[in-house]
Amino acid sequence: MNRITTLFLIAIVSIFLWQCSNSKETVVSSPNGRVTIQFKLDEAGQPSYAVAFDKKPVIKPSKMGFELLSQPAMAKGFEVSKAESSTFSETWEMQWGEQRLVENNYNQLVVTLVEKEAPKRSLIVHFKAYDDGIGFRYEFPKQDGVDSLFITEERTEFNLTGDHTAYWQPGDWDIYEHLYNKSKVSEIDALKKRNHPNLGQTYIPENAVNTPVTMKTDDGIYLSFHEANLTDYADMTLKVNTSDFSLVSNLVGSERTKYKVKRALPFNTPWRTIQISKTAGGLIDSKLIVNLNEPNKLGDISSWFQPMKYMGIWWEMHLGLSTWDYQGSQSMDTFAEGGKNGTATHGANTKNAKHYIDFAAANGIKGLLVEGWNTGWNHWIGFDEREGVFDFVTPYPDYDIAEVVRYGKEKGVEIIMHHETSSAPRTYEQQLDTAYNLMKKLGIHAVKTGYVGKILPKGEYHHGQWMVNHYRKVVEHAAKNKVAVNAHEPIKDTGIRRTYPNEISREGLRGQEFNAWASDGGNPPEHLSLVAFTRMLAGPIDFTPGVFELTLKPKPNNKVNTTLAHQLALYVVIYSPIQMACDLPQNYEGHPAFQFIRDVGVNWEQSITLDGEPGDFVIIAREERNTGNWFVGGITDENERDITINFDFLPEGKVFKAQFYEDGKQAHFEKNPGDYTIEIASIKKGDVKTFHLAAGGGVAISLMQ
Repeated sequence: MNRITTLFLIAIVSIFLWQCSNSKETVVSSPNGRVTIQFKLDEAGQPSYAVAFDKKPVIKPSKMGFELLSQPAMAKGFEVSKAESSTFSETWEMQWGEQRLVENNYNQLVVTLVEKEAPKRSLIVHFKAYDDGIGFRYEFPKQDGVDSLFITEERTEFNLTGDHTAYWQPGDWDIYEHLYNKSKVSEIDALKKRNHPNLGQTYIPENAVNTPVTMKTDDGIYLSFHEANLTDYADMTLKVNTSDFSLVSNLVGSERTKYKVKRALPFNTPWRTIQISKTAGGLIDSKLIVNLNEPNKLGDISSWFQPMKYMGIWWEMHLGLSTWDYQGSQSMDTFAEGGKNGTATHGANTKNAKHYIDFAAANGIKGLLVEGWNTGWNHWIGFDEREGVFDFVTPYPDYDIAEVVRYGKEKGVEIIMHHETSSAPRTYEQQLDTAYNLMKKLGIHAVKTGYVGKILPKGEYHHGQWMVNHYRKVVEHAAKNKVAVNAHEPIKDTGIRRTYPNEISREGLRGQEFNAWASDGGNPPEHLSLVAFTRMLAGPIDFTPGVFELTLKPKPNNKVNTTLAHQLALYVVIYSPIQMACDLPQNYEGHPAFQFIRDVGVNWEQSITLDGEPGDFVIIAREERNTGNWFVGGITDENERDITINFDFLPEGKVFKAQFYEDGKQAHFEKNPGDYTIEIASIKKGDVKTFHLAAGGGVAISLMQ
């Protein structure tokens, strides 16, 4: 890890002091002047903001306020007591990420509001204007006679300038595993997405959307709404008013309390964010979300975590070839059906683990995830009372965990621990010390956590404040034990990986496993060309790419709706510092296309989105750190298309050995998904090449020096 070097400059540009009789309006613009935020108090003392891009409105005046338990709302009757403007510029280094160096440049406006009448409560609003968008958050300072606030609802509005095209999923309080939808804002109907048959938990109380939610205006401007630094607060969904094209914050709540957020004073809310771009690719390249988080609190973690590719005793369970539990009663088929007797064998046994380790070691893959290793799997499915079911230190009799770890180290393959909590977080918290002491003893430095099912205690939801705090507790506990966390069924990413770089990846979307067992036909071909412009804007995704046997022979009613070249391209398109080669070793053995998985990087010096359109296609190029090698991935939806790549992103004066992994002439995601070709050529800066992508297809390119 290189020493972090930063350029840090704070200059107070101006400080303005207002009395109630003075100006009630002020403006802050981004460093390049293209993004402008206008803050205003109306005659009733109601605060609002508006946003312009290239001098055209993108957010009309939008009100701001809070509803409180046992107190009057904080929404109007304010006057401005102080407003401060400043500018900030730095360059900071990601320990791992889509790019090594990140510019963090913004102009800031901090407005202090005080109520005109008693009790004269105060509210401070922080605005940051970036070239790629805006962020704002609320600060609640100490108040006389009040030590805590109980927020029943936050009322932050986002008033759109028109009926934009939206790429959205419903505002589910319990899961992010819905498919993304494309519609006009006026046509959003999240309530129709209730009671999905393939989701283990779901609750959609309002016509609201989860964030990130991405939109395209009629003028061709791309917007994405999200939040940053979600800390000790409830997840924000956005309630949709389809008649006037407005959104308003709708916090995830709890059935156990009359409030949605409880905080001791003073405190800050998460940042409310709007990314703005002239191109769809500009949203992907934006670093607004991580920039709005605090700097690294852990220091250099490279001695115990390095980005890597990994394999898993995982896909075979989804195919029904083996089970998670020792008795052999619960493959993915029986999981979906509530748990009935089956005949498949237990997957997490010592012999099988060594088989995967041997294959990984022979192919330069550095990690192995083993699911179903610990006791409890034969008890929890189908039961409401899951407290105390899982034991996070006791393996099943056929799995010698110490021997598997020893053998992996001998072969240069790290074991990734698996902790499925069955959404009983109190049980997990009770065992955190013993579970992580076992990892420390064995020298295991990465864990995949899981939260399948409804949260216990009843009345809590995956995305409420209670669970937000649980997820953070696990990350902090893991950091103390030098463990990196890959969370499944998680709270959404809001850039906390900058502050806690051991939060390496998470699921938080409809993953690859849906292809193996979902009754609705699996993920459609457009799925990941939507995900790249929505979910991926939040942060790294553990999607588990790399299926080669796409017809899923053990599951005749299921298949993967992509071509082989599309699966390869995902290693570049869908970012994560850990990337799974998810298929069975026998499906990779001797396969020429597996060379791309061997070669492709996982940690990047820089990333460039070359082209794309949400739900249609996307093309991304990434330069590997420390090697100078480049990799390119392009994917399309159900429509075949030609794409042209200009290799101007390559350095001057260097010739690269290129391997193009392309769809074959007969390739088609339904009719012939395995048809592909490999072409070898020399490529240099300035070269231009056109590729034909089949329906559901893709192209993967390695450019090696």
